[in-house]
Amino acid sequence: MPFQISEDEFKIPFMKERGYVRRKCRVCGSYFWTLDPESDLCGDAPCVEYSFIGNPPTKGSYDVPGMRRLFLKFFERYGHRIEEPYPVVARWRDDLLVTIASIVDFQPYVTEGMIEPPANPLVVSQPCLRFEDIEYVGYTAGRHLTIFEMGGHHAFNFPNKPEVYWKNRTVELHHLFATEELGIPEELITYKEHFWSGGGNAGPDLEGSILGLEVSTLVFMQYKVRGDELIPLPVRTVDTGYGIERWAWLSQGKGSAFQTIYGDILDRLMDWGGVRVDEEILRENAVYSAAYRLDAPEESRRARSKAAEKLGVSVEELAEIMKPYEELSMVLDHSKALIFLLSEGAVPSNTREGYLSRLLFRRLYRILMKYGIEDRLEDLIELQIGYWGRDFQRLREMEKEILEMVRVEEEKYRDTVSRGKALIMRRITKGKPGTKKGIDLSLIHI
Repeated sequence: MPFQISEDEFKIPFMKERGYVRRKCRVCGSYFWTLDPESDLCGDAPCVEYSFIGNPPTKGSYDVPGMRRLFLKFFERYGHRIEEPYPVVARWRDDLLVTIASIVDFQPYVTEGMIEPPANPLVVSQPCLRFEDIEYVGYTAGRHLTIFEMGGHHAFNFPNKPEVYWKNRTVELHHLFATEELGIPEELITYKEHFWSGGGNAGPDLEGSILGLEVSTLVFMQYKVRGDELIPLPVRTVDTGYGIERWAWLSQGKGSAFQTIYGDILDRLMDWGGVRVDEEILRENAVYSAAYRLDAPEESRRARSKAAEKLGVSVEELAEIMKPYEELSMVLDHSKALIFLLSEGAVPSNTREGYLSRLLFRRLYRILMKYGIEDRLEDLIELQIGYWGRDFQRLREMEKEILEMVRVEEEKYRDTVSRGKALIMRRITKGKPGTKKGIDLSLIHI
């Protein structure tokens, strides 16, 4: 799907009026807009290190519910109607199992001009699920999540109707939210050029980054994707994605986004697992965590070695210290995603969205077993429902059913593990004498 962003694509009045210049990043090669005419780094990690850790640039500190409210009310003041979020199971879509972005709520019917949107412009904070980076959850200090909230302010520009707004106003509103609402100095904000594709549509976009953290994507959706072909859409859609958890993390400057997202629930889980990590270690590790890549172990080692050197430990020691924290952070993410899926009837199974529920359960349950705290599973689920159910009422309404589905799935999983161990024992018994010795069956997980 070839698309070349021209140098004039984002040469909009806002950039000229605010003094932004277009530069090229010497690390990733992307073009970006900055107030620093000498800058040769795009402002997004890993091209730069996180510099908001321990140094939040905002005038206030917000948790996720607080940031969500701030975001919605800001755009309501600027003429957007607040819409209730859609389900996370995308049953209105034939091409998606789950809601991966706020614009999915309005594809393809509104974006292709078949029906009118519920409001125009509108704003929504949409819980989303993505599984492509599931192996990174916990490992990158919260940069990757399976479940997250996407704040989207959307405008739909229909043909033969007055334009609602387009590139200039979109960037201006983003800038106002960052600078006036949150008090972030504008010289800290960079806009990197990119091309986005998702949910069957595509368009050029700007990625907003602050002190190394990409916090938003401003997409100007103009195309329908058909194979490798881009077909112009009749409706030009402003499709923005503000990472609510990332904005909250930015405002707190914590050593892990999981501290910002889960607060006391994180502390409780770490206590159950007997995991203690010094705050200084978390902060130093997080500074370089955007460069941690499972598919590039040497690159990851180089990045983590910088943190290790500052802390006076070896890379191996730092990795060993962080691993329990990373694994239990993953448990928090997965259990939250699980309760959202279960609340919408995604009963664990081996097909469709049920497979996603089963995948999440088995991944998190194996970690709980590893730390000997699987008996805390229901406590954890209740804590998650209690916290997130304050703003997503269906979780509270379905609490009894969610807990029952968790119990059933736990029983099925334990039965599967038991049968697997019995099968292995039979195989071992048929083998050479003494083969059983030295094999720890407690390590065999299915």
